Amino acid sequence: MPSTVVHVALAGVVACALLGRAFSWRALLAVLGLTMLVDLDVFLGFVLVGAHRAAFHSLVFLAAIGIVLLYDRSRGDGSLLRGRFGPTAHRVGAVAVVAALFGAIGPDLMTNGANLFWPVHDQFYAFNGEMYLSDRKGFVQTFVELESEEPAQSVSRGSTQETQYHTGVDTNPDRSGEAEVQERVFPLADSGEQLLLVVTGAFVMTSRLYDEYAA
Repeated sequence: MPSTVVHVALAGVVACALLGRAFSWRALLAVLGLTMLVDLDVFLGFVLVGAHRAAFHSLVFLAAIGIVLLYDRSRGDGSLLRGRFGPTAHRVGAVAVVAALFGAIGPDLMTNGANLFWPVHDQFYAFNGEMYLSDRKGFVQTFVELESEEPAQSVSRGSTQETQYHTGVDTNPDRSGEAEVQERVFPLADSGEQLLLVVTGAFVMTSRLYDEYAA
């Protein structure tokens, strides 16, 4: 599964691309902070079975943050965020939500699953598949079920009671019996592509910070 390091690298690229004039090291930390917060639902798994990849990996969670941002922005001069963090606060908040969507939830959804609509709808989904052009079959994709010779690979993985993910933090996520794994492993990069993403993200963020403060 993608590690927090991978999530942060992708979110950092999104932040550097979208923050614009709001970019600063504090703004970057705020964006990365929300991305890392999404992964902290692993700790909720100790008290609520299946909370990892559900509680904070839900689009409902990000939507709630978005609604708070919109409400605060609508208050104009009475905005708490603007008064505390300045005129760029809402842009930073919006970019943080987008970065968490694509940097935190997206990679997990594209590998072994996330509970997108928890707690409104308790179901994990894994959005797996491939897309290609063939000289015989034409355009082929297996992400969603369409009229195709290839079966869709995107599937429901079950509810929080049926689906749990073991991690280095929690090796017994179902809270019953023996731990699923005996070794605590904290992945950094599970593939060459993930390592490339981590290096690219670090380079982009470092370059943007250098440009911002070296002038």
